[in-house]
Amino acid sequence: MLPAIFVSHGAPTLPLTDVPARDFLMGLGAALPERPRAILVVSAHWETERPRVNAVATNATIHDFRGFPAALYELQYPAPGSTELATRVAGLLAAAGMPVDLDAARGLDHGAWVPLMMMYPGADIPVVQLSIQSHLGPAHHLALGQALAPLRAEGVLVLASGSFTHDVSQFRGGLPDEEPASVSDFAGWFDTALAEHRTGQLLDYRRLAPHAVQNHPTDEHLLPLYVALGAGGIDAPVAHLHDSTTFGVIRMDAYAFG
Repeated sequence: MLPAIFVSHGAPTLPLTDVPARDFLMGLGAALPERPRAILVVSAHWETERPRVNAVATNATIHDFRGFPAALYELQYPAPGSTELATRVAGLLAAAGMPVDLDAARGLDHGAWVPLMMMYPGADIPVVQLSIQSHLGPAHHLALGQALAPLRAEGVLVLASGSFTHDVSQFRGGLPDEEPASVSDFAGWFDTALAEHRTGQLLDYRRLAPHAVQNHPTDEHLLPLYVALGAGGIDAPVAHLHDSTTFGVIRMDAYAFG
């Protein structure tokens, strides 16, 4: 059975940047216990009022950013979609009491295609994307992941893509030469809470974790992690697959659940 995976996708330029997180993602696909028959990706960059699943024949590559090098806008990830998987996802969420919509037009944003481009560069595995609901918080996303857990036994990789820390305000004041304690302390607390299965504390991280609001001024880049946690199982083994920092303040940690 495939684990549920959380990865930090970093800046859109990650595929073009020689950093440890890129090397990790380039080897992650081959390191998984089996090649998935399909992938359900949950990205921090698709926020909707209620869950929404894309159901398309071929995924368009959405360049949802501006001001980056021209080479970045030339990158394409035309992975096939899967109406079968989209319908299955919608059915699982509906059975859990979560109203869900299908989207027949949307492709993959950079939170989805950036890690996938490095994990499976052939773009030959069907990919379906699921939106997040940032206004509903961690508990909603944990429940969403729990509803999706049966997919893991069906050869589907649940891939949650966000950022372990996401204090982009640091970019305005000049980046530090080394990782500040505020970032290290938050990451250390969160890693320990995951390893010790402190689910209640994780759900209340904004109040309990050191420097939580500084590292996540808004929730959206951490919420995908809760989907992976729910899909993998709150009492299942947790593997810390990678840790590194880009730009001094953006932690690029990755985890496998279950």
